[in-house]
Parts: sequence; C-alpha cells; structure tokens
Amino acid sequence: MKQLATVFVLLWTLHGSGQKTFTSYKKILFIGNSITYDGTFISGIETWLRLKYPEARFEIINAGLPSETVSGLSEAGHADNRFPRPDLHERLARVLSLVKPDVVLASYGINDGIYMPFDENRFEQYKQGIYWLHKEVVKSGADIVHISAPCYDERRAGNAGYENTMDRYAAWLTGLKDSGWAVIDVYHPMQKYLMAHRAVDEQFHLDGFELARDGVHPNANAHWLMARIILTAMNENGADTISSIQSFVSGFRNGMAILDKIAEKQTIMKDAWLTAAGHKRPEMKKGLPLVEARKKEKALDKVIDSLNRTR
Repeated sequence: MKQLATVFVLLWTLHGSGQKTFTSYKKILFIGNSITYDGTFISGIETWLRLKYPEARFEIINAGLPSETVSGLSEAGHADNRFPRPDLHERLARVLSLVKPDVVLASYGINDGIYMPFDENRFEQYKQGIYWLHKEVVKSGADIVHISAPCYDERRAGNAGYENTMDRYAAWLTGLKDSGWAVIDVYHPMQKYLMAHRAVDEQFHLDGFELARDGVHPNANAHWLMARIILTAMNENGADTISSIQSFVSGFRNGMAILDKIAEKQTIMKDAWLTAAGHKRPEMKKGLPLVEARKKEKALDKVIDSLNRTR
C-alpha cells in the first residue's frame, strides 16, 4: 500500500521548449473535446498558478468542444443520430483569431478512433489531423504543446479493443518528441496509476460516470492527476507530490475559496468563448456575449486577487 501512495507521474521533457514553464506565457489556450470542456483539470492548473505566483497575470482560456475530433471522423449513429462529431478543422482558425494565444495546449485522440478496434485508415486520418493542427498553430505565431488523451478503461466501458487503439495513438503522439515537438503524455502515467490501484482494489476506476461506466470521462481525482502530470511536464516543481487539489489549496488560507472562484469564472468563460468563436455542435449551452462575460471575469479576478492577498 505504501507503493500505491507514490505518484505515478512520468516527467516528459518538452523538447524544443527551452525549459519554458507556464510562467513563460500570458495567454494560455486549451483546446480538446469533452474532457477539456469539463475543465476541472484546467481550473486545477489555474489555481496552482494563481497561488504559486500571486503577482503574475495569466489568462487561461478553455475552448474545448464536446465530441470533437481532429481527424474529422464520426461513427455511424453518433449521439443516437442527432448529429455527427464536430471537426476541429471547421473552427480552429476562428478560435486562434479570436483568442490570439501565446501557447496552445491541445488534447485529441480519445474520440478520433471512434471507439472501434484499431484501423490504419482511421489512424492515418488522426495523424494528418495532428500534423495540420500543429502547422496551423505555429503559423498563427503561438507555441503548441500536444497532450495525449487520458487513458481508456475498456473494462469499465465494455468495449474490447479500444484500449489497444488508444495505446497506439498515445505512443505515436509521444514519439513525436523525437522530432522536437512538445508533447505531454498523460495516457501512460494514468494507465499505470489505474493498474497499480486496481491490483489492490478490483473496483478502482478513474472515470466519473457511475451509471454509464464509459471508461472515458475522468472523475475529479483523475482530473487532478491530469493537472499534476501537465504541471510537472511544464517544470512546475512539486506538483507531482500533491495527491489532490484539496490538499494543495489547504496550504493557503483562502485556497478553497480561490479554487471555487476560478471554477466559477472558467464555467462562465468557456461557454462565452465557444459561442463567440462559433461551432457546429448542437445541444451546447449558449454563452454570454463575450463583452458581458469579460466583465464578470474581471470582477471574479478582482475577488480572487483580494483573496490571494489575504491568504
């Protein structure tokens, strides 16, 4: 059990990044699918940064879109035939133009194999989508950090074969570090963490949909696991030793209140950014007009700064 207390985080050096950390950037954009849109790990990252660097000014923007792929693929009958999966190709240019980020952290893959056994043609479309995404972000003048999909738990999902698909996607993406790309692999550290805990408790899991048991969407603890892997890879010393976001914020007088306000702000702003940039996915909450959302964001930032000064 003592070994299980160890954090299973792999430290991935960001090749070509010049040992940059989040503090190298002011405007940080996250893009991805429903796991990114959920944003719990993003709120955790922002809370870490605000508490560690109270005088710094970060703008952390979540433009994740549920169901999205970078491959442009969609399985037959997706969403009970209500709509096909949205394709990042359709909206990326608008997002980059609107946000004008300094760095983009992009997490794709979990939807790109469309939950089927490995297929070379689908894999090739995923790879071409990643190459295209990389080129477009670099062309915009921003840095890009690729993040592999979180681990897939096929036992929970009852979908034999897709774990192998995701293994291969994550291994390929991580291998691009050898070409000088900045890549953070969350897939394999999460998989090791899951397997180590499951060896002790067969019912242990990282997904949060108890009834659906989808094996995909991380629970709150798994979101923090993602956050600390990303923070560690971005050279934030000490993140790999923190077992939960609660244990981190408890070290600050107003830490939990700051986390709550950051989560509130992120919830408002992610819908505002999505609506302002535009997308083709139905059944999404319409965000506030960006000007109005920005006013709320500014007010919440003032509260966060005030809490941070009296911590």
